[in-house]
Amino acid sequence: MWLLVRIYQAEGAQLLQELPLANIVEIGFSPRGTYLSTWERPVKKDDGTQHKNHRIFSAPTGNELISFTQKSQTDFDVQYTFSESHAIRLVNSEIQVYRPAEWEKGVVDKLKVEGASMVRLSPGLNPSVAVFVGEKKGAPASIKIHPLISLSSPPTCQKNFYKADRATIKWNTLGTQVLLLTHTEVDNSNKSYYGETGLYLLSAAGNFDCRVVLDKEGPIHDFAWSPGSKEFGVLGCVVEELLSPPKQPGEESKERSFLVLELFLAISPAGRGRGPRRSRPGRIVGQRRGALFARSLGLLVPTKQLGWPRAEGHMPAKTTLFDQRVRTLHDFGSAPHNFIAFNPQGRLIALAGFGNLAGKMDVFDRKTLTKVTTIDAPNTSHCEWSPCGRFLLTATLSPRLRVDNGIKIWHCTGSLQHVQAIEELYQASWRPTPIDSAPPFGQGLPQAPPPAESVKEQVEKPQAVKAAGAYRPPGARGLATPAIFKREDEGGVSRVPTPGGGGVQRGYNRSPGSVPGAPGYGQNGKKVVPGAAQQQGQGQGGQGGQQGEGKKRKGKGKKELDALQVNGGTQSPRRNGKGGGGSAVQSGAATPVVVKEEKVPVTPATPATPGVDGALDALAKKMRNLNKKLKAIDELKEKARRGERLEATQLKKMEGEEEIKKELASLGWAP
Repeated sequence: MWLLVRIYQAEGAQLLQELPLANIVEIGFSPRGTYLSTWERPVKKDDGTQHKNHRIFSAPTGNELISFTQKSQTDFDVQYTFSESHAIRLVNSEIQVYRPAEWEKGVVDKLKVEGASMVRLSPGLNPSVAVFVGEKKGAPASIKIHPLISLSSPPTCQKNFYKADRATIKWNTLGTQVLLLTHTEVDNSNKSYYGETGLYLLSAAGNFDCRVVLDKEGPIHDFAWSPGSKEFGVLGCVVEELLSPPKQPGEESKERSFLVLELFLAISPAGRGRGPRRSRPGRIVGQRRGALFARSLGLLVPTKQLGWPRAEGHMPAKTTLFDQRVRTLHDFGSAPHNFIAFNPQGRLIALAGFGNLAGKMDVFDRKTLTKVTTIDAPNTSHCEWSPCGRFLLTATLSPRLRVDNGIKIWHCTGSLQHVQAIEELYQASWRPTPIDSAPPFGQGLPQAPPPAESVKEQVEKPQAVKAAGAYRPPGARGLATPAIFKREDEGGVSRVPTPGGGGVQRGYNRSPGSVPGAPGYGQNGKKVVPGAAQQQGQGQGGQGGQQGEGKKRKGKGKKELDALQVNGGTQSPRRNGKGGGGSAVQSGAATPVVVKEEKVPVTPATPATPGVDGALDALAKKMRNLNKKLKAIDELKEKARRGERLEATQLKKMEGEEEIKKELASLGWAP
């Protein structure tokens, strides 16, 4: 599939170049717009040569300058210095350096770092290269910083640490310090389902390195440098520990904890079991998920006394502002946020919750450390400050979301300025503009300009929200709610006192005919054929059913005899004491139909001899269970003969064979 890549002059939208390229998926510009990079999906060529799917063109002329083979789309483009004097790329643990003005000369410098998985080029006048090597086969992870001009020289800064499979690297604007966020796929301490994270601060000169420690342990969602390069913000979740209730007079805390635990096991579907069990390293199922469930109901689960892992709450996250020496400057508190961004001037901070969160965005004034406004931007895939620092761009992009694609522009004070819906939008961004060209912020924040016409068209008249009401099953929809299911203040049936009891009961039963929408509903709780006449003797049977309501069943034979005595021996017994009439006459149709009910002879059951049959049954059951255990032991012996590995519990079961045989012999069993 051939596509056209058009390059326009931003001023006046003048078309500069038109490049017919095949299967282009992503494009990117160099910092000064001199070079255009494209990436296409790699394919296998017929002649066996490698497909060079990463190509670099000259933006003014459209000529192809160089091409590479790049399988991954993530970070496919080369990294340029701000002046575009050098460019680097990572190829099979080797850092290659190019001079963009002389692409035809190829690699001008290189550095081999075994196991390197990520490299980041710093901004600034004296750029450095940060190289990350993940933990592998017991060897610790490491980060090394090399000066770009002397790449082969020893690193100016180096740090080793564990619990780091992959990393995210962010340089400050001056290129003097770097933040490194490490990730692990598995949390060996069993505190998180999603692995562990760690944040480190290193100086390019090698005179300072420190781990960023939050108030409480928890996963780190996001972090960002201030444009001034002297402070940074961290979004970290808080891990809370659930403790048992405090002691009260006359009670032991441990005993009360076990009582709460029993309630928690009864109500939590995920908490069934006898304790936490591990399905694989770093994953705990059973009690731990149930602890979170119980906590949401206001219960306290004993985790510390019983030695279980601590339950964690990934939301809300806590936002903290640090200086360049990792000293806490301000705590913004906890809120459902997973995104942080400073505006280019460093005056405003946006904290938002996107993705699986509701899309609430809070804007704070860095000068006064107070909240300016809250913006509701649901379904946001991309958020970015404008170069002037006064507006925020939020966009809903494909393929993350296929519906409601488009952009919205908000003023920093919270007002919506522009709305543009696009059927299928893949990328949205501000045009790069020098920060110096924007007017500086004053003492207060600027006022919002009038919104565009698109916002006025978007605003609709508020519509009354229809109450959802109570849920009804499909069979009961379209019918009036029966009075027996209503409360008394809604016109329902009054509660009838129970004779001889201390409580009250409602006048309904559990028969199928009492379900709204069921066939025969409303016929005194009896299931009848729709359109047929009421059965003869139905009232008598209904009374008998109510009298039998709440009585326990004492034996099938006795129940049948009682039913025959009540109805004169002419009616077949019904379960639960709900007897019916002898015969039924159906009417309401063209021809009446008489349904005759046959007499069912009832043979009284032979009563069991007390103390004989019951004892024999118990003895036989016990011998049968012991024989089952012997059979299982024989199977384990056969497995052991075949050389299969047995567990400790199976070996322990085999050791009890002699005891089982002795017990069988005492019961009179002969092999």
